[in-house]
Amino acid sequence: MPELPDVTIYIEALEARILGQTLERVRLASPFLLRTIDPPLAATHEKTVRRLHRIGKRIAIGVDGDLWLVLHLMIAGRLHWRECHAKLARKNAPAAFDFSNGTLVLTEAGSQKRASLHVIAGEQGLQALDAGGIDVLDADLTSFSCTLTSANHTLKRALTDPRLFSGIGNAYSDEILHRARLSPVALTQKLAPEQIARLHDAVKNTLQDWIHRLRAGAAGGFPEKVTAFREGMAVHGRYGQPCPDCSAKIQRIRYASNETNYCARCQTGGRLLADRALSRLLHEDWPRTLDELETLPRRAILKGSFEP
Repeated sequence: MPELPDVTIYIEALEARILGQTLERVRLASPFLLRTIDPPLAATHEKTVRRLHRIGKRIAIGVDGDLWLVLHLMIAGRLHWRECHAKLARKNAPAAFDFSNGTLVLTEAGSQKRASLHVIAGEQGLQALDAGGIDVLDADLTSFSCTLTSANHTLKRALTDPRLFSGIGNAYSDEILHRARLSPVALTQKLAPEQIARLHDAVKNTLQDWIHRLRAGAAGGFPEKVTAFREGMAVHGRYGQPCPDCSAKIQRIRYASNETNYCARCQTGGRLLADRALSRLLHEDWPRTLDELETLPRRAILKGSFEP
């Protein structure tokens, strides 16, 4: 699933191409992609693009009339910039957005169609799609610590919960925890202040580092190689390969459709996380699917605690 660095680069590429351009029409090959009926999709046609925002892992395109097209790519959705009125492939291309200077094509690999498009009116409607997680790149240590410890979850769960932190998913949470030298199953309310500060630094440095890398890789072009498994990652997707810091083999934890990669030597004092107690912990703390995690009810932070 494209996460904060990937979505940031997508938005930068779109800003360079569609800001100030006219959205002529949206072609839907898969009606299931559109999850709203009011306002109608046709209300966005022949409107000029005025703004783009990131909402968690979503891309929001704002047009005249305070209307927004909000795309959630989920696991397999990807964007491609093509010539004007480009033809849609018969398979795995649920939509195309025709602008006055080119066409943005949405593709989605696989048989499970999870990507979504919402048409939203107004800022208030847009905010309703925000799960409520803080912007980690802007958060100071105090607000980060308050959010992290507002509930007692494993670090892996906390970092990937969109109600806590905006835009972090499975891939970059692995990289963050490796950089912070922290176990993915450490409990948030049992961390020492020094560990929280280290995690705060790791979150910012990891995400900013990957934004810079992806920006350099795109080199002004449209990002076409968006993937959760990137060359240069320390642990994510590298099970059985050597840790770049200590050369120990990367380990993994599997639970339902989730997988966590970590270095036992760097993160858990050499202990492998593979006992029955861990399985019980994961069962209690992690949703079974990424979809389930993304659709958890929104919670708001109030005086350091969560309320419904």
